[in-house]
Amino acid sequence: MLIDLENKTTFQFDISVLEEIASSLISKEVELVIVDNSTMKTLNREHRGKNTPTDVLSFPMEAPFTQQSIFGMPLGSIVISKDFILEGADKFEHSTQDELSLLFIHGLLHLIGFDHETDNGEMRVREKEIIEAFNLPSSLIVRTTI
Repeated sequence: MLIDLENKTTFQFDISVLEEIASSLISKEVELVIVDNSTMKTLNREHRGKNTPTDVLSFPMEAPFTQQSIFGMPLGSIVISKDFILEGADKFEHSTQDELSLLFIHGLLHLIGFDHETDNGEMRVREKEIIEAFNLPSSLIVRTTI
């Protein structure tokens, strides 16, 4: 198992779908935390200075890569808002599992070094490739190009 799950909500989903996505991109463990918007707002304020909830946050492991390798430390943590999963699934008319998968892909790409705020579209290209490979809805691509 590549995903260490900490679900702090009642949201139910199939983690094997996320495991398959993760194994196509990484070989190190990643922590996935599902929270509500209140918790997400607090995290976003503390770590990004933004006093609003957000859909997904990524926290790369701070230890040097050599220490991560030696001690088997995880790649980092991905925190996803259950409320954003439900809202996104409804808004874009697909399943909550698909919405979670889309947000997980976005967070995982941040953990492995992509940054759509500073790159020249490389993260968007990689997201599109993964979304197509797993036959997921293209709503993530559409909403990030608006």
